[in-house]
Amino acid sequence: MRGLTRRKLFRAGALGAVGAALPSATARAVPGERGAAPANRAREAASYRAEYHFTVPDQWKNDPQRPVWIDGEYLYYYLYNADYLTGGTTSGTAWRLATSTDLVRFRDQGVAVPKDTTPNGDVWSGCAVVDTDDTAGFGAGAVVVLATMEPDETTDSQAQYLYYSTDGGRTFQPHGTDPVLPNPGVKDFRDPKVIRDGERGRWVMALTENTKVGIYHSDDLKQWSYAGGFVKEGIGVLECPDLFTLRTSDGDTRWVLAVSANGKEAGLPNTYAYWTGDFDGTTFTPDADEPQWLDHGFDWYGAVTWEKRDADGSVDPEVRCAIAWMNNWDYPDTTPTIDADGFNGTDSVVREVTLHRDGSGAYFLASRPVAALDRYVSRTVDLGDLAVDGRLVLEYTGTAYELTTEITWDELAGAGVQLRRSADGSRHIDAGVHGDYAFVNRRGSANPDTSGRWQESRSPFDPAAGRVRLRVLVDRTTVEVFFDDGRHTHSMEAFPYLVDTGLALFTTGGPAVFRSTVIREFTL
Repeated sequence: MRGLTRRKLFRAGALGAVGAALPSATARAVPGERGAAPANRAREAASYRAEYHFTVPDQWKNDPQRPVWIDGEYLYYYLYNADYLTGGTTSGTAWRLATSTDLVRFRDQGVAVPKDTTPNGDVWSGCAVVDTDDTAGFGAGAVVVLATMEPDETTDSQAQYLYYSTDGGRTFQPHGTDPVLPNPGVKDFRDPKVIRDGERGRWVMALTENTKVGIYHSDDLKQWSYAGGFVKEGIGVLECPDLFTLRTSDGDTRWVLAVSANGKEAGLPNTYAYWTGDFDGTTFTPDADEPQWLDHGFDWYGAVTWEKRDADGSVDPEVRCAIAWMNNWDYPDTTPTIDADGFNGTDSVVREVTLHRDGSGAYFLASRPVAALDRYVSRTVDLGDLAVDGRLVLEYTGTAYELTTEITWDELAGAGVQLRRSADGSRHIDAGVHGDYAFVNRRGSANPDTSGRWQESRSPFDPAAGRVRLRVLVDRTTVEVFFDDGRHTHSMEAFPYLVDTGLALFTTGGPAVFRSTVIREFTL
C-alpha cells in the first residue's frame, strides 16, 4: 500500500455532539482488587503512547508486513518513514524490523529494507518468505522480500521487486534494479503476498490489481507467470491480499482469501474483507459471493495474518495470528501522539483467528487477543456480578486496561459500557448492544473523524439471545471490542483527554446483570 501524500498535525479542538444522556447513577461499585497498580502509571498524565499496543519508536508507520519465524522468534516488518516530521510523507517508506518471542513485547531492530537505495525509490507493502530450499539461489534459509515500488508516479509503473537477506532477515540488499514482476499496463498493481505450495512444488503470489486479486506462480521467486484472478467489485480498490488455510476444531479445513477494502460508501466496513472457499493452486472458489468482515470498526486496516507457532516451532493448524494498522486513510495524520510523543503509528493487539461454523453450516472467522497477553497482567479488579438499571458509575479509573463481562437480561432495549468517561459524564466512548445490532460509538470523545460520518460502527446482533459477552481493550488512543467470543470485533481510534479516566455500565429500557465483570491492567 502506498504511503501518504500530505501531513497535518493534530490539535485537540471542540468535541462533536455528545450522545443522549443516560439515567442518573443508581450506585457506585467498589472494586475488589488483586495486584499492585503499574509502576509506570505516573506517566499517564503526559503521554499518549500506548501501554500494551505496538507503536513505532518515532516518526511514522503504516502497513504491517506478515511476520516470519526464524530461530525461535517472530520477525515483524512494517512500513516506516524516518522523514515524516521534517520532510513529509512524500519522502516515502522503508521496512523497519521489530522482533518478538510472544507477539506482545517487541524489540526494535531498526531499518531492514532501506528506501531510496536504488533508482526505484521507496519500498511499499509486500511480504517476506524464508526460502528454506534455496529455490532463489541466495542460499538455504535466505529471507526473500517481494515488495511493490513505483519508480515513476506519472505512469503505470507499480511493479514487484525483490530484496534478499543472508543474515537471518536483519538486513537486505536489492536483487538488481529491474522488477521480478513488471507492470502489465495497469494503475493499481501492488502488495504481493507469497505462500509456498508444497503440494505442487512452487510459489504462489496473490497480488491486488484494482478490483481483482491476481494469482501468479513461480519456481524461484524471480520469474512469475499469471495464472488467474478473483474479481470483486463494489468495495473499492483492493489492497493487501491474504491467502491461507485454517482448520476448525472438528477437523474441517478451508482456504481463506482476504483483502483490505473500503466498503464504507456501500454501508460496509473499511477493514479486512474475507471469503472462505476452495483453492486448487490456481483458482479460488468462494463459498459465498459476498465477503465477511473480520472487523467492523473504522480503524483496522492493512491487516496481515501468519502461522501461529508453538514453543517448539511447530505450526498450529487451527490458529492464525493477525495484526492491523489502527488508522484510516480518511484521516491518517490526525493524532495527538504527534505533539505529545513525536510519532504517528499504532497497531492493534495481535489476535488469534480461528475458523468456525454457524447454525446454518456456513464458515466464519472469530478472533481474540493473543493468549500471551495474560502473562503481562499487573493488576486485576474483580467486580463480580453487578445489577444495573440505568447507569452504574464504577470507582475504577484508568486509561489502559481490559474489561470483560457478560450482560444478561429478560427484556431491555440496550446495554453496554461507557469508556474513558469524563468526571462530569459529558465525554465518553460507548460500546454495547441496542436492538438488533452491536456497536461502538466514539462521538462523545475527541476522535480523528472531523466529517462526523464515521462515529458509530455496527455489526449484527440477535436480541433474542438475552445475553452478550464483551471483551474490551482500552489503550491511550484505541478501543477494541470483541463481541461474543470475537464473532464480531470493532476497532476504533479515539483521543480522550488524559484526565478522562472514568468507567460506567449502562442499560436502556430495563435492568440487566453484568456478570463476572473483571478489569485487568498490563505492564510490558
